Amino acid sequence: GDDLIMQMGPQHPSTHGVLRLELVMDGELVKKITPHIGYLHRCFEKHAEAMTYPQVIPYTDRMDYLAAMSMELGFVLTVEKMMGLTDFPERLQYIRVIMAELQRIASHLLAIGTFGLDVGAITPFLWCFRDREKVLDLFEWASGARLLYNYLWIGGVMQDLPDNFARQARDFIDYFEPRVKELNDLLSFNKIFIERTANVGIISPEVAISYGLGGPNLRGSGVRWDLRKEEPYCIYDRFEFEIPIGTGEFGALGSAWDRYIVRVREMLESVKILRQALDQLPSGDPNSATPRRIRPPEGDAYMRTESPRGEIGFYIVSDGSDKPFRCKGRSPCFTAISAIDEIGRNSLVADAVATVGSLDIVLGEIDR
Repeated sequence: GDDLIMQMGPQHPSTHGVLRLELVMDGELVKKITPHIGYLHRCFEKHAEAMTYPQVIPYTDRMDYLAAMSMELGFVLTVEKMMGLTDFPERLQYIRVIMAELQRIASHLLAIGTFGLDVGAITPFLWCFRDREKVLDLFEWASGARLLYNYLWIGGVMQDLPDNFARQARDFIDYFEPRVKELNDLLSFNKIFIERTANVGIISPEVAISYGLGGPNLRGSGVRWDLRKEEPYCIYDRFEFEIPIGTGEFGALGSAWDRYIVRVREMLESVKILRQALDQLPSGDPNSATPRRIRPPEGDAYMRTESPRGEIGFYIVSDGSDKPFRCKGRSPCFTAISAIDEIGRNSLVADAVATVGSLDIVLGEIDR
């Protein structure tokens, strides 16, 4: 009848980074989960005070290193908002959307593959990584890097897209779209996978909202909230796409399966956006309006965007110099892991692993 305190992590592969979970257990039943973070502290916000605005961009890459393009986009949009920059070349706006949606697909593929691995499905992990490599090939072609890009700059990009990039990107989405059906046949609607995830890690809409969850973790609970629709930035208001939400198809609403399937369906919506953006991609110089000097006036600004994991926000205070006086990053993964006790309490220890995997956390962003 005595409780057992068990340490899960920080080296455990299913904690998706250097996260330590302190589990209070009664046999196989988890009575309490206490997350311990800080093993990957990057000091991003303090580093930013010592760097010029363009020099901060590579540091944003290292927050959510699995969605670095999304981190760059959020930061550069915040600085542009502070500087009052609004008149950008059409080609630049389309390039930013194309990169953000390719990044969303790559990030979700990793989340889906590792989640399958957490519950014992090895083959989908290999398939997802195979397809993610094709996105990384496109990123490497455009920026020279496969993980940390420094591609989206304030008022521009590192360099224009290579010749034939649009054709190669179309070839990828033509290849990728049928692969999603294969993934669904193998994993999403697999009876064993459904039984392992459909009534696990349930997050009610009220709990999701009260903890400030975002992205698939919020939409998996049936809340239709996406900043690309609610507060459109770049040129997202020009594209037709849907916002997938959890519906409780198998078991309770807001389960680990609901969060998983939202990510799968979001990839198909990203394909829709990419088709439209690639078809409409204008010619021209994306860097024709890039400011020669980045020195925002005194003041502050907050800008939020929809990263693959939810609302990433940057709050920057400027003192009129070429370096941020203060910089704060708002992490969607931090809010997700803060709710882990509420979500995982009274579950079995094997289900606690599935719950953590379904939240799709990245510790580089939590330990900013």
